[in-house]
Amino acid sequence: MLGVDIGGTKVAAGLVDGSGAILHQLRVPMMATQDAMAGFAAVENAINAVFAARPDARSVLATIGICSPGPLDPRTGVVINPPNLPCWQNFPLATAVQRVFGIPARVDNDGNAAALAEAIWGAGTGYRRVFYTTLGTGIGTGIVFDQRIYHGRTGSAAEGGHVTIDYRGPRCGCGKRGCIEVLCSGSAIARRARALLAEPGREASIMMTLCGGNLERVQAETVAEAFRQGDSLAAEVLKTTADLLTVWLGNVIDLLEPDVIIFGGGLAELMGAFFGRIRKELPRWSINRRCAETPLLVAKYGSDAGIAGAAALCGI
Repeated sequence: MLGVDIGGTKVAAGLVDGSGAILHQLRVPMMATQDAMAGFAAVENAINAVFAARPDARSVLATIGICSPGPLDPRTGVVINPPNLPCWQNFPLATAVQRVFGIPARVDNDGNAAALAEAIWGAGTGYRRVFYTTLGTGIGTGIVFDQRIYHGRTGSAAEGGHVTIDYRGPRCGCGKRGCIEVLCSGSAIARRARALLAEPGREASIMMTLCGGNLERVQAETVAEAFRQGDSLAAEVLKTTADLLTVWLGNVIDLLEPDVIIFGGGLAELMGAFFGRIRKELPRWSINRRCAETPLLVAKYGSDAGIAGAAALCGI
């Protein structure tokens, strides 16, 4: 299977076997701010580079799987208007790939695709109802029932990162207030840390050393490194983040009652340190008396989630 993962700065492509192992992968730059065909040329280059490295692959492929930021229409393979891919507005990606390579293409958003890979080959193996969330620059989600993505009526379901938990909260990039993304993404963690560090009378923090005394240089990675070194202020920032995630997950459990909740993305391992706290606090935020039984797991694929997820689309 061939999986292609399109992002704002890169296109990653790789060959994946039937057990979910990535056999070969590569990356090329994505021309996200140029015109539509320049963006597509990056996708074409990545696929051609895989075929050049593994010439035997092309003849055995029945489908090319592609994941892209949304919004998009998974039924038609049209990428509608993703904010970090301004080159594409209603771009018929699946049709363009099939025209060039003569192989049908299946397109879905990156959260859905990663959820499918985890459900089939990863941390969700053996669970029927999987809720997946990626914690990073943004917060994305995917819902998989019996190894099938739940798309909703129009293909736009599972935008869990834009579920509001505080209607008076800060405005999210999507236009709503108090979305979990604007409260718990990497940029939100950095903002929270900078605000605490700026408070008068706060104790010294390793974060100030790591950022060279410049508050504007504090990022989520700064908080993570300070936490690993035992910094109490960094721990406070992350505890608040975990508590906000708990409110959100209580809603998820009340609505879906998944068999498992899987965390992927760059912040997954970091927030894994707070799974015990989340489990303990969940009963305050869910009417399901058995909510704390829901396993909270770190995803298998990490930074390779896009390639594995795109490849998983080939089998649906």
